[in-house]
Amino acid sequence: MIKAKILLASLASVLALTGCASTDRSGADGNYVTPIGNSPVTPNPTPYSEALVCLANYARANNIRSPRVAVGRLSDYTGRASLEGGAAITQGASLMAISAFSKAGIRLVERFDTSISELELRYANNSLIGNDDGTQRQIHAASLPGSDYNLVGGITELNYNIRSSGVDVLAGDRIDSDPTGLFSRRMWVMNIGLDLRLNETRTMETVDVISYQKQIIGREISAGVFAFWGDAVVDISAGGRSLEPVQLAVRTVIERAVLEISAQLYGVDPSAACAYSDPIGGGVSSGPTNTTGGINIATAYGSRETSNVQMRESVDHGHERRDDSVRTYLRGRYD
Repeated sequence: MIKAKILLASLASVLALTGCASTDRSGADGNYVTPIGNSPVTPNPTPYSEALVCLANYARANNIRSPRVAVGRLSDYTGRASLEGGAAITQGASLMAISAFSKAGIRLVERFDTSISELELRYANNSLIGNDDGTQRQIHAASLPGSDYNLVGGITELNYNIRSSGVDVLAGDRIDSDPTGLFSRRMWVMNIGLDLRLNETRTMETVDVISYQKQIIGREISAGVFAFWGDAVVDISAGGRSLEPVQLAVRTVIERAVLEISAQLYGVDPSAACAYSDPIGGGVSSGPTNTTGGINIATAYGSRETSNVQMRESVDHGHERRDDSVRTYLRGRYD
């Protein structure tokens, strides 16, 4: 009798859920269902975004103009793909680098997708494009600013399982009718790698090379109880799985690389860029820096001794939770 009641209750629940999810007829607004979720749109920062922003503020406060940079194709060289899901790594690394340079206040020229500009130039050359006053759009020599440096490279590593570990615990009485519990925990680590190079556009000389990697962690945990309850069987289990976003990790590695390159282009000691002494009044500390009030494009990368190798090897530099300068800037900032 108890089993029959449980079966009828389960059947009624299934029928009720089926009725709630009916899509036989659209509503008055023309939709069958209302999509779930109402999360607002939010920014997409990384732990290095604040360092990029305060580097831009530092350059702006000191009237430092950067050279013009063009971002080329930052391709996925890992070759990892699946039949169902496609490429495992984002194909938009170039767009992430453009956004990162923009946060740092670097002057950019478009070289990644010039299809519209080239088409309009061709139309104007054929006298097909006119201005609002009816005159023909003119093509003037030397009207396009050129780039001083260009960034190329790509994502070169994707290692799925550097290390994994786990534990399974099963506990219960020797009597079959007594409850039995199960607990399981898993953890695994993977990583991605990036290799970028900065070229001087006029001479095609490679003036800077950066190679970074970031490890990514994933966790899985589950627990369950199995027991007999009178004539019924109770089997309850719950768990969760979380994985650090792989594509966000790519953006993080790119922003760290762009932070180092931008500091070189400005001619600024990156360790002093976030050292604001008076955020309310807009003042800037006079900490150590090699800023000279401007930048000589020909000599910005002329000395390899200014590449800040030690700073680039620091895992704390530019990280909003590990770099004291960035943390001080964040604590004292007023929006």
